[in-house]
Amino acid sequence: MPARNINIDAALVEARERFTERNSKSKALYEEACSAMPGGNTRTVLFYAPFPVAIASGAGCRLRDADGHDYIDFLGEYTAGLYGHSHPTIRAAIDRALDGGINLSGHNLVEAKLARVVCDRFPSLDLVRFTNSGTEANLMALATATVATGRRKILVFEGGYHGGVFYFSGGGSPVNAPYDFVLGRYNDLKRTRELLQEHGQELAAILVEPMLGGGGCIPGERDFLLALREGATRHGAVLIFDEVMTSRLSPGGLQEALGIIPDMTTLGKYIGGGMSFGGFGGRADLMERYDPRRPGALPHAGTFNNNILTMSAGLAGMTEIFTRDAARRLTALGEGLRRRLNALCAARRAPMQFTGYGSLMSVHFSAEPVRTPADAAAAHQALKELFFFDMLERGIYLARRGMLILSLPIGEAECDRLAEAVEEFLATRAPLLVPEVLNAA
Repeated sequence: MPARNINIDAALVEARERFTERNSKSKALYEEACSAMPGGNTRTVLFYAPFPVAIASGAGCRLRDADGHDYIDFLGEYTAGLYGHSHPTIRAAIDRALDGGINLSGHNLVEAKLARVVCDRFPSLDLVRFTNSGTEANLMALATATVATGRRKILVFEGGYHGGVFYFSGGGSPVNAPYDFVLGRYNDLKRTRELLQEHGQELAAILVEPMLGGGGCIPGERDFLLALREGATRHGAVLIFDEVMTSRLSPGGLQEALGIIPDMTTLGKYIGGGMSFGGFGGRADLMERYDPRRPGALPHAGTFNNNILTMSAGLAGMTEIFTRDAARRLTALGEGLRRRLNALCAARRAPMQFTGYGSLMSVHFSAEPVRTPADAAAAHQALKELFFFDMLERGIYLARRGMLILSLPIGEAECDRLAEAVEEFLATRAPLLVPEVLNAA
């Protein structure tokens, strides 16, 4: 794939043209979808211009699109696809559940077992309840905090994403749930302390990802997270760690790795075996409010909260596949891969870096450290899009926003291929990765 120019905008136009030429069936499918869905889309994050590729099938860590192109899946369904595609153990658990009936209309034989496994894994969980998504989990956690404290204000952070009604990039979203949000700056210790001093007595909860996921895989700095823990305790607020993505980063999530224990934790994605899943849990005094044996217990509905397919797939995944040792191995693999990719960028003196922790990482086109969402936003976005299209052409499937995620089927051979593809990008696009071109752009 030779570079035909040293103009970033022109290179991006060429990349989009090649993409369109190579993906005629995906283009036709997208145009057909537009007749029934707004913009042909029912999940915003999956859209990118000129149109998204349509995925036809997956096996292990491999994908095939409608036009017959094969990819190594370095997206992993935004962390939900931890087990890869059609893992035999997960498939067998689902088959057994199907044999026993799908909608059972009552408590089943599996939900309490999965709950016990989840509570045993994550230090903050005395008790847990299940939902159908991470969005629901965060809604319920915040509802719990407001009832427990009698307050309404919620401290959140720029760049945070806590589900479909909790977007905080660019200051927020019109579809956000109508809480009284106080917007802080991630990893800004001074500003965080000021906000805690100003609003602490009014805060019901502090909701934070211990590493930003969709915000650019930016790890929370220890002093910043400790300030949140201390501030929540001092002011009687509920500290909620959104570990929907980060719970995979050690056997007991980032809270265990950091040794910082929140009052509540929200979970999702892979813990349901790759099926629709969410969970919220925490201290017994908070979660016992949902005990239906208690007078005045809080209600928590959801027809599919304990659906037998998710419960069965989740239990198999958490006990037979994603063991504590497997969590450690995957984190180590990701740490090694990120160091390797950053070494390639450094060797070329390219303004390009990979941030993250363990099996989650994001690429940023900046020579400066990326420790806040503002730093990520200041990086070169057109180069990130060019990287995305170049990686697709090289058989690497990732997020348009530059996020890469390792699943359990990924091994050294797949990591080698990603490193080769990044090295090819650095060599081919070298004329674009120099100060004169970047400044002109």
